[in-house]
Amino acid sequence: MTNLDLEFVRSQFPAFSQENLHGWGFFENAGGSYACGQVIDRLNRYYRETKVQPYGPYPASKRAGEEMDSARARLAGLLNVEVNEISIGPSTSQNSYVIANALRGGLGEGDEIIVTNQDHEANSGVWRRLGTQGVDVREWQVNPVSGELDLADLDKLLSSRTRFVTMPHCSNIVGQINDVSAAAEKVHGAGALLVVDGVSYAPHGFPDLGNLGADIYLFSLYKTFGPHQGVIYVRAGIQDQLENQGHYFNADYPEKRLTPAGPDHAQIAATNGVADYYETLYAHHFDGQASLAEQAKQMNGLFAAHEKNLTGQLLDFLRSRNDLRILGPVSGDRKVSTIAVQPDRSAQEIATALVDKKIMAGSGDFYAVRLLEALGVPLNPGVLRLSFVHYTNQAEIDQLIGALEQTL
Repeated sequence: MTNLDLEFVRSQFPAFSQENLHGWGFFENAGGSYACGQVIDRLNRYYRETKVQPYGPYPASKRAGEEMDSARARLAGLLNVEVNEISIGPSTSQNSYVIANALRGGLGEGDEIIVTNQDHEANSGVWRRLGTQGVDVREWQVNPVSGELDLADLDKLLSSRTRFVTMPHCSNIVGQINDVSAAAEKVHGAGALLVVDGVSYAPHGFPDLGNLGADIYLFSLYKTFGPHQGVIYVRAGIQDQLENQGHYFNADYPEKRLTPAGPDHAQIAATNGVADYYETLYAHHFDGQASLAEQAKQMNGLFAAHEKNLTGQLLDFLRSRNDLRILGPVSGDRKVSTIAVQPDRSAQEIATALVDKKIMAGSGDFYAVRLLEALGVPLNPGVLRLSFVHYTNQAEIDQLIGALEQTL
């Protein structure tokens, strides 16, 4: 097939058959997506059949450990990396704290790190706090009108003292897709590492981390149709530069070095369901066998084409209004399907009014306080955010546009 089969896609998500959600348009996917049925079934089965301490010799325990190992291996396959480059922790925010602590020991007075003001605070505050130990924290600032990052500005900040740069793959407000590969080339040329927050990008298609160029990449599984866990990718060649954050006797286990607390056995095992979902979609849309990385690549293409079409329609409508400001790119070419607007009226009032039209949307700062301040947007009430992923259909976009027309 050359187009995404939306009816088949939506049949994989139990939420679309729930009576309490019937008729509702879900446009707060940037805050968390619906879970696919494969993940729900895996989680249910784990709790029913294998809720014991894993990796023991008895059958239920052995199977529990095997499912956890399988989840990491298959996730690595989707991301086109080695299994020992993948760790799974409780959330991206907490994982960011862990990574910051792991990098802290390698920094000294006079060293420089570069952060942006486009990030979610989870990929900003933890790094800025390193300034208290004598590290020079430099800020890669967005364009105050568009909210976009310019790679030319990064060139001005890099120096021989730069140790690492942190940036988002995609902003959770302006939706700009940043050129991570180009940034990585510049950062590596300066002898530094690149840390990327992929939380807002990954829901629109898993990145090919094997070729992206990031040294460390973080994203959330609960925003990619899975359980409430966060993924950490650390390139094998730099893992030894990160201090062990787990128990000292687990330092030689890559999957344990960056998880100070015990892993959530059931949710990690249920991550297999995300791979199940990709495999199910690939088998429906394409003929023949392919690696998980290739399956992800092919499905990402279908996801992107579908989302771009719907994003263009919504942006066309929003551009026709004179009572709101679109933040970030105003076309779908360099933007994921996350659109934030600053309306003339209160964003919170509009989000509340949309409930009467059965539209689920969000308002506020979405933990991107520094970005809104840079754009001159008052934090209270902040922005109205409309975000969707590949399972959103044409009828829901039409419903949203009609609801916005009536409400605005």
